[in-house]
Amino acid sequence: MLWLLDALERDPGRDQLIDALGRRVRALPLGRVRDILHGTWLGHPVHPMAIHLPIGSWMSAAVLDLKPGRSRQADLLVALGLAGAVPAAATGLTDWAELHREQQRVGLVHAVANTAAVGLYGASLVLRLTGRGRAGRALGYLGLTAVGAGGLLGGHLAYRQAAGVNHAEEVPHVVSDGWHRVGGVDEFPAGEAVRCVVDDVPVLVVRETGGEVHALAERCSHLAGPLSEGTVADGCVQCPWHGSVFRLSDGWNVEGPATAPQPAFDTRVVDGHVEVRLPVEAVPETPYGSDALARTSTDGHRPSK
Repeated sequence: MLWLLDALERDPGRDQLIDALGRRVRALPLGRVRDILHGTWLGHPVHPMAIHLPIGSWMSAAVLDLKPGRSRQADLLVALGLAGAVPAAATGLTDWAELHREQQRVGLVHAVANTAAVGLYGASLVLRLTGRGRAGRALGYLGLTAVGAGGLLGGHLAYRQAAGVNHAEEVPHVVSDGWHRVGGVDEFPAGEAVRCVVDDVPVLVVRETGGEVHALAERCSHLAGPLSEGTVADGCVQCPWHGSVFRLSDGWNVEGPATAPQPAFDTRVVDGHVEVRLPVEAVPETPYGSDALARTSTDGHRPSK
């Protein structure tokens, strides 16, 4: 199964369709609705939450179809699932248009499977309402099978290909606490994005014209795009890959598709050098104690319990 899924990622046969469909989705005049569909207001993608209504309704209908005398309740659940499929599809398609090509290849087949499920359940509902309940139930079980196939592909997207996850979440866990010198003030031209490295973690540093210095994790939380190659304007930085906009002062995601903010660093200038550190509240506790990261970075070994 894993070999088949990997082969699906590498197959370029549908790339022209993916390009055309992606352009159409990105060209839709959605305005701020696009960020709502992405889930910037929620802090993570809306799509995984939206799919619970159709899947739960159809699964419940399948159970009721096994019991005689429950046809009306099952019919209602099938209809409810069809209604819930609309926002689920809208959020999924909006997210899909902003993914890497390998993710889009799997996502397209995921969408085809779910579209087939919607078609089967739509036909099932028509048959149920016209007195052909047995045929309607049969199509319902076929629809549930298609939903299962779509769910398999969705799981591969999320857990193998990391679509929709926060690609900057690990930063507080790998950067040791305390101040880190990243360069002299002269190395940071005003208004320009400069990439530095702290504990092997890329960090974006921007010095404003007035002298204030900001530092964020440099890899975009959406899909790890290089923010140092992005555009700095109006106190924000825009990712060059998919257009997510983050506020330099605190890393907040002003515009999607990113749904998680960037980890922001405290900054200071000491003897003409810029230093950065994670905010104290951002340094995580570990099973080895609160200063484990600092000791690890000093001697290269995890301290013993």
